Amino acid sequence: MNVTVLGAGSWGTTLALVLLENGHDVVLWTYKAEQAALMNEKRENPAFLPGIPFPASLRIVTDIEDSCRNRDMIVAAVPSQYLRPVIRRIAHLELKNTIICNVAKGIENETLMTMSEVMIDVLEHERKENLAILSGPSHAEEVSRQLPTAIVSASYNVKTAKRVQDAFMTHYFRVYVNEDIRGVELGGALKNVIAVAAGISDGAGFGDNTKAAIMTRGIYEITKLGVKLGAQPRTFAGLSGVGDLIVTCMSRHSRNRYVGEQVGKGRKLEEVLKEMVMVAEGVATAKSAREIEKKFGIELPIITAVHNVLFEGLDAHQGMRELMMRDSKGE
Repeated sequence: MNVTVLGAGSWGTTLALVLLENGHDVVLWTYKAEQAALMNEKRENPAFLPGIPFPASLRIVTDIEDSCRNRDMIVAAVPSQYLRPVIRRIAHLELKNTIICNVAKGIENETLMTMSEVMIDVLEHERKENLAILSGPSHAEEVSRQLPTAIVSASYNVKTAKRVQDAFMTHYFRVYVNEDIRGVELGGALKNVIAVAAGISDGAGFGDNTKAAIMTRGIYEITKLGVKLGAQPRTFAGLSGVGDLIVTCMSRHSRNRYVGEQVGKGRKLEEVLKEMVMVAEGVATAKSAREIEKKFGIELPIITAVHNVLFEGLDAHQGMRELMMRDSKGE
């Protein structure tokens, strides 16, 4: 396949390398001319994925329109809150025969749309059945070192999901197909909010018991919200649900857990985000999730607490006390 990857962060770069290993013709796009020049010179991505060499066949470009013409698949690997303006730049192209696979995990703040909904909203010449999502427990730092990883491909059309599966499947990168694109998207987005909660717990000095409670009740909240929005409950018991939740809450590579940990230690959110190179998607998604919660009148205590700690100045210890002292109920 001829594939273009939009976004040269750690995950976009890693997926480009996976695709190259499978024999595809791959172009990696970045909007930063200086980043493209540095990667072409060093033959690695020193800012996001240092020490992982590029094959000679990997092309790094800055012309988004040219890179997306006449491609079999476009992989969108830009942060969720930037997906709309990036995709808008190629919306006028003839893409009706091109698979567009999004790998970012988030819910757009202004519209509360998932990423597939954003793409449908923006693209003029793309068919809904050609859209796909790739999601699951998959830190770029590990996949780029070819450590065994399992992930999920989902689409409105199972044939499209299987084409994405075939494109990415390797001896270290196993891809499963799931027809519940709604659930896969929401599981990937909302687990980041719960990972921020796990980090806040770590930073505030709570223990393993606390984190286990956050993760267990967190997947309940994710499922509750997902089902309300039309997802299948069993999806959240799989890789893109509880699997992704586990790795994001527990891993040293998790940006969302790190942000929560620093805030739990008493640092200001703005200060933490300013020093980070990569994007912690759970911060923006906490805003979207809170708005969806209010819109549908459902109770999501952990998500609410995360939102209030991040944006309303709630102290982490007070937030935990409020969660613990809620009315007693059955599990």
